[in-house]
Amino acid sequence: MKGLYCRAAGSDAEPKFVIQETSLPEVLGSHQVRVQVKACGLSPLDLKVLKSHTVYPVSAVVSLLCLSVFPAVGPKVSFFHPEDEVVGKKTFIYLRINTSLTIVCVCVFCFPVQKPEKLSSVCVAAALRDGLCAYTALHTHARMAAGQTVLVLDGASCFGLMCIQLASYHGVKVLTTSHSPQKHTFLEQLRPSVARVIQVYNGSSDLLPLVLEETGGLGVDIVIDSGVRLQEDKEPEETKLLPHKHDIISVLGVGGHWVTSQQELQLDPPDCRLLHLKSASVSFLNPEVWTASSAQQGRYLHILKDIVEKMSAGVLRPQPEEAVPLYEATVAMETVQRHQKKKAVVQL
Repeated sequence: MKGLYCRAAGSDAEPKFVIQETSLPEVLGSHQVRVQVKACGLSPLDLKVLKSHTVYPVSAVVSLLCLSVFPAVGPKVSFFHPEDEVVGKKTFIYLRINTSLTIVCVCVFCFPVQKPEKLSSVCVAAALRDGLCAYTALHTHARMAAGQTVLVLDGASCFGLMCIQLASYHGVKVLTTSHSPQKHTFLEQLRPSVARVIQVYNGSSDLLPLVLEETGGLGVDIVIDSGVRLQEDKEPEETKLLPHKHDIISVLGVGGHWVTSQQELQLDPPDCRLLHLKSASVSFLNPEVWTASSAQQGRYLHILKDIVEKMSAGVLRPQPEEAVPLYEATVAMETVQRHQKKKAVVQL
């Protein structure tokens, strides 16, 4: 069996991705399953988290969202049968403790759910992570309810589009921002799912007045971002279209929820005081945290099942993604890891 491995060095050097052969046990355990992967979604690895929980040097298999077929199952596996098609989150981690004595620790997490027949493997592999992020942000963190108003920043992104569709399905009023004229045109075509599209690519800072105008001066109940600016100046070029943290806090209404993807978010005392006056809250979006506690696994499987069912019913309609063959997986993963591309799909 071939696997896509990440070799993370102890220094700040960029990780290397390689395809290696590995062997599987011939005899399955009572609760084990053997899967044949058909398509995989590649997303960036958080090497800081990986390094903080391991000892160098580290060799880790890339975390995958994949669609599989069960060629064989153990005798005590009751939820699935041979030849069932499933979709799920798979994480493999191989640790080499030191360079003299090679001690391998294998941690395997597999959370499969049944795949509807009408969904293609590439479509599910490309969209499952974004659907999981949207579900976690809106349901788990923000506790959205019908009649509320949500501001989705960069709504034309894959993650933003999932948030818009999920919120609109539950009767939430959606405001969003566009980062280019092409994205603005695309988002305007989503009406009436989107109540208003706010331009942020023309150099103006009209986010706050336009949001307050749309909400009658009350502010929004939920803000979902894809990154924020922490300073007014000396920001990289790629973050110029992102909103400033103070603008996000300002558009929040009383009792609002801000769900952020910014890992290094720093709030100054004036920002904290404004959040306190509004009795608002900040949540950090980390979709990988579902596998950190065994107590959450049942809920996690329910979320995955609900996502694929909504995709099958047409409630969630992800943007199409072109798949690459396995021999291009290393190049595709390096591109994703450098954030030159949000994600990639490998078809086997």
